[in-house]
Amino acid sequence: YLGVMPAYSAADDALTTKLVTFYEHLKDSSVPSHQATVLLFDPSNGTLKAVLDGSVITAKRTAAVSAIATKLLMPASAEVLCILGAGVQAYSHYDIFTELFTFKEVRIWNRTKERAVQFASAVGGPVRVCASAQEAVTGADVIVTVTMATTPILFGDWVKPGAHINAVGASRPDWRELDDELMKNSVLFVDSRDAALKESGDVILSGAEIFAELGEVLKGTKPALPEKTTVFKSLGMAVEDTVAAKFVYDAWSAGN
Repeated sequence: YLGVMPAYSAADDALTTKLVTFYEHLKDSSVPSHQATVLLFDPSNGTLKAVLDGSVITAKRTAAVSAIATKLLMPASAEVLCILGAGVQAYSHYDIFTELFTFKEVRIWNRTKERAVQFASAVGGPVRVCASAQEAVTGADVIVTVTMATTPILFGDWVKPGAHINAVGASRPDWRELDDELMKNSVLFVDSRDAALKESGDVILSGAEIFAELGEVLKGTKPALPEKTTVFKSLGMAVEDTVAAKFVYDAWSAGN
């Protein structure tokens, strides 16, 4: 796939387009599944101001949005973090979640165990490698799914009542990470209603009702409900890349 994600933010005085390629099954596993470039333009005249590493921006802004959702939606006494998947997004989520929150235990599971072991040895803190997704999930307070799964790998009967799930993978209308039971028995939050109803197989195929967009919770027009089992379905929005790119550019300009 080749995705084109243009956005304009008047508040940030920023105009960008992200170009992202996505290849499902690469023989060379050293090449990331997602590769991206962000082009930053001057909104007043259309001049190209910068070409930025979109892969880094995508990894960091996606994890940042998950962290915001988690801050709002996780249970009050969250102690166990579980990450399903061991790719780029697993690393970026681990970094920001362990920086912002205090978990007593971090667990990881990946379909290929070697990559989970590699992850555990590469990150800065102790991580428990689990033999199965169920083992990783059982009793976890916060769960992050960042996999390439096309059918569910997380099931409702495994999930602790009151847990919070950030569902980041399965970005196509026919792909799933979460099963129907989990989707229907959780309070569902999304980044964009329109996008979720067009692009998220977890939302479309389960028929789950969207309770709120994350922005509505931030604005105070919808409650967070951290006492409930919650799912935040993240698909990513172009404006996130725009704001991040402008932030990077302004920091670079200030240093030059």
